[in-house]
Amino acid sequence: MKAVVYEDVRTVGVHDVADAGLEADSDAVVRVTSSAICGTDLHMYDGRTGADPGLVLGHEPLGVVEQVGACVETITPGMRVVLPTHLYCGTCHMCARGLSAACLRARPDGVGAAYGYAGMGPYRGAQAELLRVPWADANCIRLPGEPGDAHEDDFVLLADAFVTGWHATTLADVRAGDTVAVFGAGTIGLLAAYSALLRGAREVYSVDGIDARLDKAGELGATPVDFRQGDPVDQIREHRARAGLPIGEEKLGGVDKVIDAVGFQAHDRAHPDRERPNQVIADAARLVNPTGAVGIAGVYPEKDLNPQPGETADGWLTVPWATFFNKGVSVGFGRTHDRRYTTHLRDLITSGRARPGTIVTHHATLDDAPELYRQFDKREDGVIKAVLQP
Repeated sequence: MKAVVYEDVRTVGVHDVADAGLEADSDAVVRVTSSAICGTDLHMYDGRTGADPGLVLGHEPLGVVEQVGACVETITPGMRVVLPTHLYCGTCHMCARGLSAACLRARPDGVGAAYGYAGMGPYRGAQAELLRVPWADANCIRLPGEPGDAHEDDFVLLADAFVTGWHATTLADVRAGDTVAVFGAGTIGLLAAYSALLRGAREVYSVDGIDARLDKAGELGATPVDFRQGDPVDQIREHRARAGLPIGEEKLGGVDKVIDAVGFQAHDRAHPDRERPNQVIADAARLVNPTGAVGIAGVYPEKDLNPQPGETADGWLTVPWATFFNKGVSVGFGRTHDRRYTTHLRDLITSGRARPGTIVTHHATLDDAPELYRQFDKREDGVIKAVLQP
């Protein structure tokens, strides 16, 4: 089968690899119809998080079941399914509590596992024609419709992006009536802003410095904030003041909830050619209102194998904990426990309430992957979310 394979820093290739097959009686094999490229794939592509040459990339698959093992009971060939990024056993201590990203059985040398992800287990990725799915009864989420229908782009985002965007709003405890600022308008940031609006936020600000992303944020109903035009914290405070603060909130010129959808590769606004991994956290501390909350969905790896100017190699950051403490702010971190959200968000899509696929900007074949990775990495050609269709 064809698959997208990591070769070296900023180099991927399309290789012929052995077909995915059943390795246990609880497995399924899925023929992939759509597989998205994620910003996390770029962390590996850029040599930052330690991918080994030969790794099949990809962790956002949608497809049709082709084979099932003898012990699979609820999944049959021909079913349309989406596969959550974090595969899990479904029965261990963590899975039984709904903490699927911390499965204790899926990775022998650690907690939690994922497809095509450096350091997250031995599982080949989903940017391929076929994918082996362990514990198929738990990991295959059934979907209506047919491949290529009007919900193809919506459903593929249930593997990771929409779920992670929603999870970010859970980490930040976004509620109806809140004011929210989302730093980063890549896929996760846009879908976090979209999720906040779905949850009833009264105002959502989307902070970024790329025109295509800011335009997309506006299309979704958020207020774009271009950090190239000045300090985004000041811009948001000024916007709120111009609009008129609600009665009794005159001292609360910030926002109730802040989401970091950037992570460790944030750029230093004072030195745009440098990275500053705590830039968004510092901004969040300044912007969040007293007793508010901050949700951190951006990636912060323990080791950066190719640190850039301004970066730290070991993941240690200077964080304004005293500001958070004095304000009484809650801070939430962590990977997405996908199965807490997948069926709920699927049903929002099928009911017509949510259309996350509106953020998809590019479609391509597996053969196009090397050039698409390059464009995505360079933020060229308006690439926000790209979907490969094997």
